[in-house]
This record gives sequence, C-alpha cells and structure tokens, in this order.
Amino acid sequence: MSETFNAASVQRLLQAGDATEAVRRLDHWHTDNEPTSESLYLLAVSYRYAGDLPQALETIEQLRTLAPRFGRGFQEAGHIYLASRNQQQALSAFQRAVALNDSLLGSWRAIIKLCARPEHSQLRKQALLQSEKLAALPPALLSVRNAIAEANLRKAEDICRHFLKQNPTHVEAMRLLADLGVRSEVLDDAEFLLESALEFEPDNRFARYDYMNVLYRRQKYAQAMDEAKRLLALEPNNAQYQTGYANQCVAIGDFDEALDVYDQVLGRFPETAQLHLLRGHALKTVGRTDEAITAYRKTYATNPRCGDAYWSLANLKTFRFSSEEVMAMSNQEASDELEIEDQVHFCFALGKHFEDNKDYATSFDYYNRGNELRRKQLGFSADLLSSRLALQSEVMSPEFFARHAGSGCQDPDPIFIVGLPRAGSTLLEQILASHSQVDGTQELPNIGALAYQLDGRRAISDQPRYPHCLEDIDASELQKFGEQFLADTRIHRRGAPFFIDKMPNNFRHIGLIQLILPNAKIIDARREPLSCCFSGFKQLFSSGQEFTYGLEQIGQYYNDYLDLMEHWDRVLPGKILRVQHEDVVADLEGQVRRLLDYCGLSFEQACVDFHNTERSVRTPSSEQVRQPIFTTSLEAHKPFEPWLGPLQQILAQRGAKA
Repeated sequence: MSETFNAASVQRLLQAGDATEAVRRLDHWHTDNEPTSESLYLLAVSYRYAGDLPQALETIEQLRTLAPRFGRGFQEAGHIYLASRNQQQALSAFQRAVALNDSLLGSWRAIIKLCARPEHSQLRKQALLQSEKLAALPPALLSVRNAIAEANLRKAEDICRHFLKQNPTHVEAMRLLADLGVRSEVLDDAEFLLESALEFEPDNRFARYDYMNVLYRRQKYAQAMDEAKRLLALEPNNAQYQTGYANQCVAIGDFDEALDVYDQVLGRFPETAQLHLLRGHALKTVGRTDEAITAYRKTYATNPRCGDAYWSLANLKTFRFSSEEVMAMSNQEASDELEIEDQVHFCFALGKHFEDNKDYATSFDYYNRGNELRRKQLGFSADLLSSRLALQSEVMSPEFFARHAGSGCQDPDPIFIVGLPRAGSTLLEQILASHSQVDGTQELPNIGALAYQLDGRRAISDQPRYPHCLEDIDASELQKFGEQFLADTRIHRRGAPFFIDKMPNNFRHIGLIQLILPNAKIIDARREPLSCCFSGFKQLFSSGQEFTYGLEQIGQYYNDYLDLMEHWDRVLPGKILRVQHEDVVADLEGQVRRLLDYCGLSFEQACVDFHNTERSVRTPSSEQVRQPIFTTSLEAHKPFEPWLGPLQQILAQRGAKA
C-alpha cells in the first residue's frame, strides 16, 4: 500500500546538510511506492547536494519522462549543468524552466548571471525585470504563483486565502485569488474580488485589466467594453489595452473596428502570433476566408508550436493543407515539449487532413487521440450529467406548468434553436437570420448562466437545488428573469423584432425558458444519431460541450437528450418545432416555409437563398452556411463505421428500451 510522501522531512535533511541521508530515505521510499514528480525532483536535488552529478542527471531524465512540463525539474537540470560547468546547457534548461513556470525566481537570477554576452542582452533585460517583480512579492504569494504553474490549484488557493485573512486589502493577493476563480470557472467570485481590489486601488491598471477580462468571460459585454475604453483612454498606445478593446469589439459584433485595431497593433508588433490568430478568427467570422487563411499561416510562421493556427485552418472545413504543413504538424504533434492544448489542436487538425485524404484509419487515430487528451483535461462524468438532466423530468410536470400559467415576461422576441452541436442548428439560424424581421446573434450563454445562478455554488457531488428550486419561485421573480434576459442580450441585436439564441444546450432548460419567456419560440434541430454524434466527436470546440470527447460519452448524452425532449413534448405539447436536418437538405423551401409559419413570419425568398446573406457566423459551420445546400455531409460518418462500435452499441440501448 502506497504511503504519503513526506517532502518536508527530506527538505529538512537537505537544509541540515545531510544529502546522503536524504538520498537513502528517498530510495527507500521508491522501493515501495510509485515515484512522483516531487519525489524525483527532491532526489535529483539530493544527488546534486551529495556531489553525484551523473546520478542527479539520470534522475532528472526520469522526472522528464514522468512529468515533461514540470518547471522545477528543468530548473534543477540547470543547476546540475552549472555544477558540471556546462553553461550553455544550463542556460537552455533555465530558459525552458521559466517558459513552463515564469515564477521561478532562481531560474531568472541564474539567467541574469549567464547572459553576460551582448547577444543575450534582451534575455538579460527580461530576466532583470521579471526577477525584480518576483522579488517584490511576499514569499507566500510567490508560492501561490508556483503552485498555479504546477496546476496545484487547491494548494494555491489555501495559501492565498490564508494570506488574505492576514492581509485583507492586498490587491495582488486578490488578483491571484481571482485568477484561481477564473481557472476554476468560479467567475462570480473572481468578479467580486476584482471589484473589491479596484475599490482599494482604483488606479491599479493590472486589476482593471483583469476585471475587464472577467466581465468578458461572464458575457457582461457592455461593462467589459466600458473598462476597455477606460484603459485605452489612460494609455492609448498600450498594445495590450488596444488588443483588449479589439476583443470587446468582436464580442459585440463590431468587426470592422476590431480588425482596424488588430492591424494597428500588428503594424508595431508583427511577430505577435496571438494577434495574427485573433485577427484570423475575426476575418473568418465575417466571411473573409482568404484573408483568414493568410492570418492563420502568419500565426504558425511566427509560432510553429501554435496548434490552434492549424486547427483553425482545418476548422474552415473547406481548407486543404499542403504536404509541408502536414509534415510540420506531424513533427510538432510528436514533440514531447508541446503544450497539451497545442497537442490537442494538432491531433484534430491532422484528423481532418487524413479524413479529407480518405485515410480513415489514420484520421480516426488522430481524432481519438485528441479526444482522449481533451477528456483527461476536463474530467467529465457522463453519469453525473445524466442524473442532472433526469431532474428536469422529476420537477417539470403538466401540473407544475399549470401552477405557473401566465408567469414570466410575455415578450415574443426570442427564438431558441436547441439540440446537439453539429445537428444543423447553424443552418437553421442562417435561414431565419436571412429574414428581415429576425436578428441572428450567437450561442448566448444567458439561460445556462441563470440555471447556474439558481443552483447556487456547490461542489459537483452536492445535491443540486435546480430545478427543484423553481417549484416555489415567485411570479415576480420569473418576470424579472425574463426581462433581464432580454436586457442582457440586447447588445447582440440590430433592431429587428425577433432574435435567435442558438445555444444548443438550452434543451436542458426548456422548462425554465417556458417559465420566464412563455411566448418564446423553440426549435429542436435534429440529425441522424450516428452522423450527429460522430460529427461532434471529431469537432474540437473552443469551450464547453465536454460530452463530445468520447464515443460512449456522446452516445449517452444523445440518449439523454432524446429522453428529455420526449418529456418536453409530453408536458408542453405543441410548444417545440422539430426540424430534421435531412428533411431540410431534401426539401429546402418546404422546410423554410414550415419554419417561418411556426415563427409567425411571412415567407421571404432570402431565407431560401440563405447563402447570400452577409452576417457574422461564429460556429464551426460558418463556411458551410455560406454555400448552397449540399448533401455530402449526410453520410460522412460511414467510412469510420469500423471504429464506431462503442457509439453504435450505446445508441442501440435506447432503441431497445423504446
């Protein structure tokens, strides 16, 4: 049975100068326990202190194999190389250390000493600035930064909260705790912390910049834009503030202004890969595809490890890679120095390339690898989500809706398009948004955010409050929630009487929508199950949709979706219009007329000619909906059927039950 590793006892031995005993204890512990990154790190340090440099380096190699992104391991390698009088390797190791963890003060100080030559002047300047900044921090906050870099968020939070109890107005500590909140998706806490920090120090521009970004993450776009303008007024030529302002312009749909600002900043800093990437995303969204391709290529030319640049090209759906690009992607994906996020992007991009070239076995291998990497990152539980979805059926009965009849905001403005991602919802949105009376917006997060608010903050394992909390909710509250939804989403509208919210996951909250916006229209976009699920599996989403990163997981989710939609049909008969993607492809005009009749809209030919409509489209189908209707995607899953057994089996389970 594995025993807990006691790092403190080893550190005490090293401080006492007894490195030999530290080595002995660590070796003894490793005979009965699997090594950890911390135990191997301390063993390497102990060997170095004991003067056994070859053994120290061998231990570092074991550590790199176990934890290739452990910054302190590279820092220790730097110290070992220094002890071996190999300054060039030492400098490389210290640079790699700070690339992985920019809070390693020891590495920055070592870089300063090693950068005496003129060709290292820029690196030395950077090291001087960073070491000065880190040295000014209280030791506790330096420990917080290091724990964050090593993904030990619980430890970082404990240290930070303890420090803030003793120093309740320390703004840098508030910023760090807010950053932890952002990383853990506890955005309301992060917002409150940064608001408090700005009350203590209104002129703290670092806190204000963080505050702007949290408001953006919380989809409070009007407030985020106010903060962006405030920062820009203080420093009009600050590239970071200019970029932040441009990002807010993108969020509210002002793409011309955003692109102008991106171009201005790139004129001064042409080697900034992230700026080329952001510019590419904006160009793609407004349909300037050729320019987007150029921007994405400039991104990877500036940073060859940027997997997002390659995936963004693949995600255009119509783009094809050159042989040189495929070779570059393959080499990068195989590198052990790549960020996990970049590796995921490369896997999905290569999966798309080999699919386009009909090498389906290799394609599936890359798709599967990318999905496994993403699934490990997310820690998603399909069973937990199933249990949460089932709660809707427990609460939302015909009697429940009868009790709340007449509640909510009566405005008919919203048209919700729900379902699974990749089920044809973007096509339906483009059709409806081509009507003169309808604004297309984007996948709005407001309904999900309201459900989260009603549930209250709780651990994943805790019993949820939502949707049971709706049973006794006051009618005035329901009306307020509906009115707030309309107010918060107005920034995305362009003045038409109706607007679309195409967040697919809103199918989970149709009962809540009925309570707060009873006159809203709801359209269920549906597609053949195997085709829909596999299309989701091979799509890398920018955020959310955690259920798509595994064949079994997405199959279970699809079954849960069918169960819940059947429930909504029973308790809200006639409320939801179901539109089958295959029917739209087979009879476009007939389905367009059906959609418009349901929405109470007159027929307009522009809805049939949807591909001619000029508007921004942010979803993965953006290029496809700018083309006439096509049938090639209907059976795109068929070449992959030899590998889809797990998905077919789980989909068949519900078929057997039915």
